[in-house]
Amino acid sequence: MYKFVLNLISFGLLLAVLLVAGIFIWFRTYGFDIPDYKSLATYEPPVTTRLYAGDGQVLMEYAVEKRIFVPENKIPDLVKNAFIAAEDKHFYSHPGIDFLGITRAVLTNFKNYAQGRRMVGASTITQQVAKNFLLSSERSLTRKVKEAVLAYRISKAFSKEHVLELYLNEIYLGNRAYGVAAAALNYFNKGLDELSIEEAAYLAALPKGPNNYHPVKKYDAAVARRNWVIGRMNEDGYITDEEANTAQEKPLKTVERKFGYLEDSEYFSDEVRRLLAKSLGEEAVFEGGLMVRTTINPELQKLATQTFRRGLMNYDKRHGYRRTGLKVDLTGDYQAALKKVELPKGAEKSWKKAVVLSVANDKAVVETSDKLNGEISLKSLSWARKTLKDQRISEAPKKVSDVLQTGDVIYVEQIKDGVFELRQVPDVEGAMVVMSPHNGKILAMVGGFSFDKSQFNRATQAYRQTGSTFKPIVYVSALEAGYSPTDLILDAPFVLDQGPGLPLWKPSNYSKGFSGLTTLRQGIEKSKNLMTVRLAQDLGMNKVSEMAKRLGVMDNLPELLSMSLGAGDTRLIDMTTAYSAFVNGGMKVSPYLIEQIQDRFGKSLYKNNDSHCLGCLAAHYSDDMAVPEITDDRPRVLDEQTAYQMVSILQGVAVRGTGARLAQLKRNLAGKTGTTNQNKDAWFIGFSPDMVVGIYVGFDDPRTLGRIETGASAALPIFYDFMKEALKDKPDLEFRVPEGIRFVRVNPKTGKPAGLDDKVVITEALKSNFRFDDTQRVIGDDGTSMLDDDNEGGFGLGEEY
Repeated sequence: MYKFVLNLISFGLLLAVLLVAGIFIWFRTYGFDIPDYKSLATYEPPVTTRLYAGDGQVLMEYAVEKRIFVPENKIPDLVKNAFIAAEDKHFYSHPGIDFLGITRAVLTNFKNYAQGRRMVGASTITQQVAKNFLLSSERSLTRKVKEAVLAYRISKAFSKEHVLELYLNEIYLGNRAYGVAAAALNYFNKGLDELSIEEAAYLAALPKGPNNYHPVKKYDAAVARRNWVIGRMNEDGYITDEEANTAQEKPLKTVERKFGYLEDSEYFSDEVRRLLAKSLGEEAVFEGGLMVRTTINPELQKLATQTFRRGLMNYDKRHGYRRTGLKVDLTGDYQAALKKVELPKGAEKSWKKAVVLSVANDKAVVETSDKLNGEISLKSLSWARKTLKDQRISEAPKKVSDVLQTGDVIYVEQIKDGVFELRQVPDVEGAMVVMSPHNGKILAMVGGFSFDKSQFNRATQAYRQTGSTFKPIVYVSALEAGYSPTDLILDAPFVLDQGPGLPLWKPSNYSKGFSGLTTLRQGIEKSKNLMTVRLAQDLGMNKVSEMAKRLGVMDNLPELLSMSLGAGDTRLIDMTTAYSAFVNGGMKVSPYLIEQIQDRFGKSLYKNNDSHCLGCLAAHYSDDMAVPEITDDRPRVLDEQTAYQMVSILQGVAVRGTGARLAQLKRNLAGKTGTTNQNKDAWFIGFSPDMVVGIYVGFDDPRTLGRIETGASAALPIFYDFMKEALKDKPDLEFRVPEGIRFVRVNPKTGKPAGLDDKVVITEALKSNFRFDDTQRVIGDDGTSMLDDDNEGGFGLGEEY
């Protein structure tokens, strides 16, 4: 009986081999419907595109398949040997098909079939390449025959090294990793050349089914399969007995690689992605393996995100608590119900979802979704007022039940053990941009409160009215046209006839008061609407419109006087860039986020280079050679003396004007507040000698921020907090003064040289061609105004608080 079974098996084996050989010979001679394998000669798989921060950190990755392509000659022998031992022992000797392996598989499968065990395969690495690249995964004899024919042809057409390169870069190894390089990173956070024997063996164990050998969920199976690979490596002579025993005794240790990359950079990264897709196409971004070096400064980005979010939360808390209306039934499994409730997106990482278990007059007891219990005190709820129409402010709650009810699902933040505070995601939005005024390099960008909540980038995509942050455009136009900071402008009621059928236009100051004749400087420092309108009328709105275009604020500003008060729409990034020309001495810069783009092979596709160095390419230098010169290719848009005069005036804003709070920092800072009609948007654009920061706060559906909210209350505090930390422990640099500027002590009310009896004196920056003996320009006065007619308390704080 035994002999009969043995003969039967031998006959079956011979028949199977003859059948496969016959089919192979037939297909080799008359092969039909076989895909063209020649495309494998120029293999360019979908490869991960990586964005890098200015300091080299990985900012973000974009990919259809997470893959890092590595040429065969750069893959360590240890890794190659591990996969060959596990998958294809005779890889270097067979013609793409391992007939000995097929014979072994047939015998094994007879045995496995009799014992009810899983069948084994005999696919070579070359066959797997044929299947993965050129065929489907269907289970059929036709596909297996095509696979064999292709494997033979591939083996004849390409070197073993090229086939191995295709295989090791294409194969899926689980954990979102395609190819061995990505797998080494995702499982061990190592490069291929850093892998140990046991780590390389584990990666080689995965092709048979990554889910079957999960390093945590199926640890024992993973270790057993890894050790089997180590044993095969030892049998094939790749490692010694001692190395094998040592490797097999080691535990399987993988790392949980974080895929968040640089924290708080989502808006910046997504803007780079959009720029890449626009210029190179979506396919290049997600499959091209680009290496993109960006301008982002990780420290400033983190700080910008933190201060901006805190600023929006502070505004939000001033205007009360919006009940979510979400509740769970406490009589059942409330923890299960709590986990299913979805609160608004955008929560801070330290916040937790919680349910209110009980409410007393002075406290509420809550339990978080991770089963932490604690209390919320009435005192901590003092901000949680009832929300009112038009963002008006109501009375503080008198008892906890005015705010919370049993069963409410809320956000909380743990302050200490057993103590929580109520939190809510702001519904107000905004944006923030930090850039270098000297070259336009974007150092940080925040496009909204939370990228999870909204991917709309308000720094680059939102067009908003600018309010008084536009006024410097008007005033710098005047300074360029020959006006002086000491000129006088009438601050008094203004009425404009707009034409038949239209109402009279009657702009007003924010405070509704008037100051009479006032210096041009104070028109900016105190943000005087009426003075600005008169100046624009005297100057001509055509010049203001031309300046707005020249500085990149907007290309076609309507030549209407209302536009001088910031009624036109533009983007935050454009307004911030315009202010850069003041700081850098009048040069135009273009904002940019990308320093360099390289393709998968390291070839440079784009490089941002604003200057050219004459002589920098010399092979060597000697003492008698001229120092290399860096040329400045930036176009000039303002005379440098005009630009500095605007810097000086905006410094006044930060010292005694609408931004006077900044004086507390005791730093050389300048900037301008802005508040639009009906307080719908609050702006602040400010700068130090080497950094410009733009901020706006407003609802996505434009509505009032509240009667008390202005640029000084909603946007300026964000700038203050940011600069306080960004400039900490850094020298307080002076603004660069161009040649020819004269500093003269003047009376700020009259604009005349200061006398011995003047009690208030400032230092005014005047151009080299200015003379006090020239006639002082007076705008809008018919001779009846009095210089000391100041209804707003003299030379002090300005219009917006």
